[in-house]
Amino acid sequence: MSTDDLYLITAATGKTGANAVRILREDGQRVRALVHTHDARAEALAELGADIVTGDLLDFASVSAALAGVTAAYFCYPILPGLVDATAIFAQAATEAGVAAVVNMSQISARRDAKSHAAQNHWLAERLLDRSAFATAHLRPTFFAEWLAWQWSRDDDGGVFRLPFADGRHAPIAAVDQARVIAAILRNPTPHDRQIYPLYGPTELDYDGIAAKVAAVLGFPVRYEPVDIDAFADVLRVEGHGDYFVQHITSVAQDYRDGIFAGTNNLVEVITGTPALTVEQFAAASRDAFTTAGQAPAWEKVRA
Repeated sequence: MSTDDLYLITAATGKTGANAVRILREDGQRVRALVHTHDARAEALAELGADIVTGDLLDFASVSAALAGVTAAYFCYPILPGLVDATAIFAQAATEAGVAAVVNMSQISARRDAKSHAAQNHWLAERLLDRSAFATAHLRPTFFAEWLAWQWSRDDDGGVFRLPFADGRHAPIAAVDQARVIAAILRNPTPHDRQIYPLYGPTELDYDGIAAKVAAVLGFPVRYEPVDIDAFADVLRVEGHGDYFVQHITSVAQDYRDGIFAGTNNLVEVITGTPALTVEQFAAASRDAFTTAGQAPAWEKVRA
């Protein structure tokens, strides 16, 4: 594909989307960024040279407008109801627009018999896209490295990961590494058509191991405190998360305990030519994210 091509990035203000926009623009590519709201994050993408369009993935007219003239697109839907509907809308609009390829963000837990409604819907969305005329590639990442900072607390004894994952293991993968994969496939989709790519970081660890590596980077103690899945669900509700999200997280917490999120590979390096970030590299690059109190207030309310 040449620099005359136009790439659509959905969820463009999200972690994978924003990085994909930046990477493509640094490569001199034309990028259209689909955002839900034109806010400061969207303005930052505009400053990179992206064409900003607002729209809703559940609105056929706005999706069709966003896909007009697009060569290849990245499709990413949040953990909210409506994924299968949004996928059908996107597939039809992309077909009508003559889009050549779609890179789809799925998840490692996507499968026919997934207990998580979101994970099962991702599996259905994959199958729907595979029936389209354009090339498709599905990305199934394990837990993002960014989730380490999302579920994080500070107390007098240092930092703590308070999570319902027992002694399970995974290899955290940074959003920027996934974005490099997205950009690489968009630029050259043919070898990746109808492929499903499980994406991992370079090293599989349990949370005690993750805590030790983060502590070594941050310079203060970090520990892992396993918690009950139901207690964690209560914390999520206190934090304001809806039933669909809570049902997903509690279901994949059991998946994690059962080994669904485990494993590692070198697909990031194979596809992009550069290895994925280690936990230590991510923690060093995201040091500021580990200075906040994080979950502590929610846990105090649950325990009260």
